[in-house]
Amino acid sequence: MRISSSILYLGLIPGLWLITCTLILGLPQLRLETFLISPSDAGRAGGLLSIIISTLLILTITLVISVPLASATALAMTYFRRYFLKLSRLLSLSLDVLSAIPSVIFGLFGNVLFVEKLNLGHSILSGGLTLAFMILPTMVRTLESSYHEIEKGYAKTTEALGINFSTFIYQIVFPLGLPALIFATILGMTRAMAETAALLFTSGYSDRMPESVLDSGRSMSVHIYELAMNVPGGDKNAYLTAALLVFILLTINSAITYFGYHLNKRLGIL
Repeated sequence: MRISSSILYLGLIPGLWLITCTLILGLPQLRLETFLISPSDAGRAGGLLSIIISTLLILTITLVISVPLASATALAMTYFRRYFLKLSRLLSLSLDVLSAIPSVIFGLFGNVLFVEKLNLGHSILSGGLTLAFMILPTMVRTLESSYHEIEKGYAKTTEALGINFSTFIYQIVFPLGLPALIFATILGMTRAMAETAALLFTSGYSDRMPESVLDSGRSMSVHIYELAMNVPGGDKNAYLTAALLVFILLTINSAITYFGYHLNKRLGIL
């Protein structure tokens, strides 16, 4: 047990070191103007207002599309597992393969489908749709595993009570699976907010304030990449943006985890 705990703590050290260094280098530069004005001089000066707005719009589109689809697909797969076992296994294998595909491939897919074929251009909408497709496999597999465990635990009871399986899925499995839905949402959201490669091909580079979701918008992760790689003298604001992104992710994850913990207690799971 002590060896396992030591290995666990050792595994946390690199992540904690990375987060701590990012926050130390970036947060001291944080000013009120960061949230009030947009970037200027290719990002070397100004704030991050337009970058934050673009990021939130992309994330909103991603979650609005992916969360309902992931939940519905996971529920359907739970239903298929009982009546169409081979189909369910094939779908699970397909999702595992999709989860392993590099994000740049999803970026190329989004570029061809949304940017070119559907004529959405390099826009916030194209970026959000691409990220929704990218995080769906992981979210579905997370939810499907949880829903299956719930279904397996209550299957005999529901059969004895004569409850219709469809009713059981939507009135018992889905409500009890809400904590898993929250966890899957956290996974999807953190991956979407930290994504760069897929957005380079879909949402574009513009750091101007977007007027609609059809405008090009630069996410925080893309802004970090642009400042660090293509803008001489942009390292200072790159650290600031990275620190703010890490802080936002930590805050959102902590808030949702806290909410999920209390939801678990209310449902009697803890």
